[in-house]
Amino acid sequence: GQAMEILGKKWTCLILRSLMGDARRFTDISAYVRGLSDRLLSQRLQELEDAGIVRRRVYAQRPVAVEYTLTSKGAALRRVVEAIQRWADEWVHLVETPVEARA
Repeated sequence: GQAMEILGKKWTCLILRSLMGDARRFTDISAYVRGLSDRLLSQRLQELEDAGIVRRRVYAQRPVAVEYTLTSKGAALRRVVEAIQRWADEWVHLVETPVEARA
């Protein structure tokens, strides 16, 4: 469904993890999610904002400051993101033999 369409996109869970604490600036998120281009990070943040998961705040100062935070809807994903991370920590490094090959 729509949830998997959003959360299943590459980098999205890492972006959410970067926002699980305090508000972050674009450069903070970019540093946290190494290997992600600025263009794609902008796109993912816009998708998360459109989905009501991330809030973008612009502070009128010089230079203009932009911060990203999780909405209540986004913060409610904490357990999901943490569960995915626990699964990855336990299983991703293992090379699994396909079930068919074991017979």
